[in-house]
Order: sequence, then C-alpha cells, then structure tokens
Amino acid sequence: MRLTRAGAAVVVAVVTMVVASGCQGKKDDAPAMKAMPVAVQAVSATPVSASDTYVATIKSRRSATMQPQVDGQLKQILVRSGDAVKAGQALMVIDPLKQDAAVEAQRSTEQQKKAVYDYNRIEVERHRKLFAAGVTSRDALDAAEQAYANAKADYESAKAQTKTQTEQLGYYRIRAPFDGVVGDVPVHVGDYVQPATVLTTVDEIAELEAYIELPAERASEVKAGLPVQILDDAGKVLAESKIYFVSPEVDSGIQAVLAKAAMPRTAATLRNAQMVRARVVWGTRPTPTVPVLAVTRIGGQAFVYVARHEGQGFVCRQTAVTLGDSVGNDYPVLSGLASGDKVILSGLQFLSDGVPVQPIN
Repeated sequence: MRLTRAGAAVVVAVVTMVVASGCQGKKDDAPAMKAMPVAVQAVSATPVSASDTYVATIKSRRSATMQPQVDGQLKQILVRSGDAVKAGQALMVIDPLKQDAAVEAQRSTEQQKKAVYDYNRIEVERHRKLFAAGVTSRDALDAAEQAYANAKADYESAKAQTKTQTEQLGYYRIRAPFDGVVGDVPVHVGDYVQPATVLTTVDEIAELEAYIELPAERASEVKAGLPVQILDDAGKVLAESKIYFVSPEVDSGIQAVLAKAAMPRTAATLRNAQMVRARVVWGTRPTPTVPVLAVTRIGGQAFVYVARHEGQGFVCRQTAVTLGDSVGNDYPVLSGLASGDKVILSGLQFLSDGVPVQPIN
C-alpha cells in the first residue's frame, strides 16, 4: 500500500510526538542527585601570632682562628672538621726538629756558663779567706768578686734562655683554647706554615646566637624581647628565643637592621655559620583559621571547599585562599574566607565544585 505525501507527513508528525512524549517522561522521572553528608566547621577568628620568616645565620659568641706562632713544616694533623675537642687538646704538630736543636745548643751553653760560674764561686771564696789572713790585696779580691758576679749573671741569663727556648717548643703543638668544635681544616700534612697561615677554627657550641637581617621598613617595630623561632627546612621549630640586641644603624647596602637572639644551650642541632630560617613574632591579632586537613593544593594554589546555601539546599564551592604559616593543626587565612563560612572537612576526594552536600556539624 502506498502512502500519499500528505499521509507520510502525518505519520512522521505522529512518530515525532510519541518520541518527544517518551523523552519528556524519562526526564521528569530522573531522580535528583542525592546530597553527600560532609563534616563542616564554621570559620571563626582566633588569636594568631603575626609573624614573618627571614633568613638568619647562626654564629658562635666565642670562636678562635687557629694560627701558628712559629713557622715550619706541618708534621701531624690530629683532628678532622667537626670533631669535638677539649681545652688544651692537641690539634696539629709542626715539625720541631730545628727548635729541638736550638734547645740542645742552648743547654750546652748553659752548662758552659755554669762551669765558669762554679769556678769563679770557688775562686772568690778562696780570695776572701786569703784577704782575711792578709795574704792577698784588696785589688785581687775585688777582681775575683767582679769575675764571680759576671759569671753568675752569664749563668742566670743562660738558664733563662734555655727556659725560653724550651717553652718555645710548646708553640710547635697547636692546642684548642677551649672546649668546642673544629671547623674547616684547609691545610695538609707537609705544608709549610707560618704565623699568617690559618690552620683551622674552634667554635664554642654552648654560646650561639642568631644574626637576623630585618627589613628597614620594619625598623620601628623591632625591639628587644620580640619572640624568635628558629625553623628547619620542614618548618619544625629547632629553638625558641627572644631578640636581645637591635642595631641602632641601618645597613645601607642591603637596607636591613641587624637583630641578635641568643640560642639556648639545648639547641644541639645548630652549628656555627649555619643558615636557618628565623620566624619573628610581631604580636597577636584575631585571624580566621582553617584546619590543615581542610586544605587542598592544586598547582601550588591552596583551596578549601565551602558549603554554601543555594536554592533548596547546600552545594560545595571550591574557594581559593591565601594562607599564613601553620600554627599547630591550623592555617591562618589571610584572604578568601570570612567568619561564618562553613568549611568542609571530610570527603574532599569525592567533591567537586557545585556538588550538593548535606552539612553535619
């Protein structure tokens, strides 16, 4: 059976209406997306320390640069960089062969002078007895007395020179001036050293301080007593102290003010010349905070999910935030949130912007 053009048009129209009707029915019957229950926490302002972190250098209050007082060839190096040493401990030995020879020569001279002294002492005693018996003249006695005095002076001078030369031997053994840690050792066995040669350094670990360069624009805020925290690369607090010295002058080269903070003796992980981060606490002020677990990072940018009331319920909104340094388990929020915002704490891996949620306090 053939359909006319008019009949075909009617059939097409009827089919189109049926399909449209079926599709409409399916759309109306589709259930709405179920809201996901999530734990939330309202943002509130809490007292947070206002602080900034700067690069600081740890320096020893007591540091000695070891240089020889004599010249010669380095014979022994008894320590290595980083070794802990006690006061008086030998660090290096300079070959004392030349000085040993000088001491022996001086001892021989001393013995010679002593022999002359002993002879003149006996001779003057004999002349005194002869003069008392009227056998010798006053001139002979005076000459004997003079010879004895000269011999005595020569002998005592020789003794003093022997003592000096012997003490000089001590300069060939380099010793630690106090308890501390050995620094860099730039010399080697066999090197010829002289008084201008730097052999090593000894730094006392018990007395350390942090040198902190603070921006000149904050000079008016810098004062003694400000808390300082020394941090490692992971942000862990290594030591806590307070600023005790503030330079009265601004370094014109770097436009900074030098501040110093004494380090406690318990900060055993710190070393002289170590570069660290120093957090200077300027004070406290009310600041919105969010738990660390509520923060996600994408490409270095921090985000939180906030449950916002839209329409008949709540949806999550991904919100970019600017955070300060963590304080305990919370981040201070510098921008992006306001007090009262409901920050989502759970199910973050299942969320995306606009997903319906059901807040659970």
